[in-house]
Formats: sequence, C-alpha cells, structure tokens
Amino acid sequence: MAVAPGVLNAGPIKFDFKDPKKVNNVVFLLDAPLESINGTATGVSGTVSFDPAKPAATTGKIVLATSSLHVDNPVMKGHLLDEEWMHASKFPTIEFIVEKMTRVKTSGTTTTATIAGKLTVKGVTKKVTVPVRLTYLKGLLIKRNRVPGDLLVLRSDFTIRRSDYGINAGIKEEKVSDEIELKLRVAGAAPH
Repeated sequence: MAVAPGVLNAGPIKFDFKDPKKVNNVVFLLDAPLESINGTATGVSGTVSFDPAKPAATTGKIVLATSSLHVDNPVMKGHLLDEEWMHASKFPTIEFIVEKMTRVKTSGTTTTATIAGKLTVKGVTKKVTVPVRLTYLKGLLIKRNRVPGDLLVLRSDFTIRRSDYGINAGIKEEKVSDEIELKLRVAGAAPH
C-alpha cells in the first residue's frame, strides 16, 4: 500500500461532517417503470476517524437528517416524509456506522476500499457492504472554510431496497422502484 508523502506517523484525524453550508449531499434515484424519482438530501453530519498512514483503521458514523430529503414536487415531498414512507417525525435520522474496511488501496491522496457497516433507515438496521473512495486533502480546509486544517472527501455509490427497511414495501412499485440508488458526496473538516 502506498502512503501519501508527508503523512507517515500522522496518527488518526477526526473529521467532522457537519456542513452548515449544505454543500455535502446525498442524491437518491428510484427508477420505476412509470416514473423516475430523484432527489437530494443535505442534512449531513457525523464524524470519521481517518489515519492517512493506516486507512484500513477508519471508523466513524455518517448521519443524514431525514427531514432534509427533498424532491421538487411538493406533493411527493409531503408523501416522502409522511408515516407511510420515511416517517421523518418518528425516525429523524438515517445512519451509517463503519465497522470494517477491506480491499484498501491507496494511491497518492486517494484511498479506495469496501466498507462493511450498519445502515439504519426508518428504525431498521441492516448490515451492508459498500464501495468508498476517500480523498485526504492535507491543509486544504482553508480553501473551503477559510480556517486552517485538513479535509476528507468521501464518495460512495450503492443501492438499497426500500422493502428491506420497511419503506412502504410492495406498494406502488410500478411508480416507486423498490431499488434506491444512492450517491454520497460529502466532506469532513479537521481544523488545526
């Protein structure tokens, strides 16, 4: 495994993914035979501990505020957040906990891996395995938040099934696909 120059013996760094600018986002797509629904969510928070010299030791949790799920159609958005679908008032967060990283490969500042973890949606927790790309940007927080520090950019694309999480399972599948494609594009900050 190659290690980025200047990161030997750096030790774990705690990155905060709370993003008041709401640049961090999750894109979701449900592509059913009759309708394609896509939307975003920007209520990202959580922390990740990342050691540039030992990326396989990464731990942490990414949290998404359920109420931040957004689709352009206001009627659809109301349905999305109500009891039958996401029940945002009862289940205010969606959480992913990192348990283990495997197939870790680092080239320069970028690490690719497979993360095994627990995904909790609508109160249902399932073990999932997802691909991830982490980019460690030493000293570049100043360019994003105007304070000295480091950034960790996390990118992941994966698919879940709404039926696995009790999201109106088996209902209206001609209009609302059971498969939900997710694309995470989030950055965590570690001010110095």
